[in-house]
Amino acid sequence: MRRTTLAAASVLVLTTGCGAADMTKQASPFADARGAKTLTLSVQSWVGAQSNVAVAQYLLEHKLGYRVDTVQVDEVPAWDALSQGRVDAILEDWGHPDQEKRYVEEKKTISRAGELGVTGHIGWFVPTYLVKQHPDITDWKNLNRYASLFRTAESGGKGQLLDGSPSYVTNDKALVSNLKLDYQVVFAGSEAAQITQIKQFAKERKPFLTYWYAPQWLFKKVPMTEVKLPAYKEGCDADAAKVACGYPHTPLRKYLNADFARTGGRAAAFLKKFRWTTEDQDQVSLMIADRKLSPQEAAKKWVDSHPAVWKEWLSPGPDPAGSTGAGR
Repeated sequence: MRRTTLAAASVLVLTTGCGAADMTKQASPFADARGAKTLTLSVQSWVGAQSNVAVAQYLLEHKLGYRVDTVQVDEVPAWDALSQGRVDAILEDWGHPDQEKRYVEEKKTISRAGELGVTGHIGWFVPTYLVKQHPDITDWKNLNRYASLFRTAESGGKGQLLDGSPSYVTNDKALVSNLKLDYQVVFAGSEAAQITQIKQFAKERKPFLTYWYAPQWLFKKVPMTEVKLPAYKEGCDADAAKVACGYPHTPLRKYLNADFARTGGRAAAFLKKFRWTTEDQDQVSLMIADRKLSPQEAAKKWVDSHPAVWKEWLSPGPDPAGSTGAGR
């Protein structure tokens, strides 16, 4: 659901060792290259996904001798690209059951590759400094009482709910409508633009209500508290127009092209074993997004300081996802 919730953002400019291409314009020349030690990783537009790819790419290139290409693909189109072999792996998916049913279960062109080790969660957040002034603001039932605090020039006299990119497939507009909230969803345009706005609000100690998600390095810079929406229950978001519940906690998962999963050798085995923690991902994300290191520099720093973690990904042993990547 991220994107069921995070479906693609207005893309960040991603710099990787071999460059990042826009998948809507071209396919990687290295994807599905028979007999060559090359592979292609899909990069989603949020920094956590970029961190996964940066570390995987660094290890594949420097420890296993592969050439790795990266392409930037929106979340849902990435499934089609993976199915066709235009990319070989997606390392962070937030849950797309329709795509999974179509490509994994019916067409069998994509294989599950196990969990990433990180649990994702989307929600609505307010700055913690605001909660200290108004403790009851963390219950959605009280949001209308505070709508005037969140008005902006863009929200048309209503409270502003700040979202990221219009291309994120969120439930926020439906939630505002179905919960009868006096709010307007306003899109920042991208994750980077949303971060800029949040940091500016925080610098000025202004109130804000925002769609946001964990894991995310920004929590270390701007402490935020989640607003409790109606509890998520399985199936409560099945009808996008009628959603009146919060977002689930989602174990993030990896997927491989089915042919690559079978014939990808050490690279496929490595990607199936790639599993790290929220803290690991946040460390790399913070270096990229806040300290402005290149993805390669951030990946190298993490790799140099965590040999015990990544050496397990390179070691021979049982495939944690099963021979075809079967997971849940």
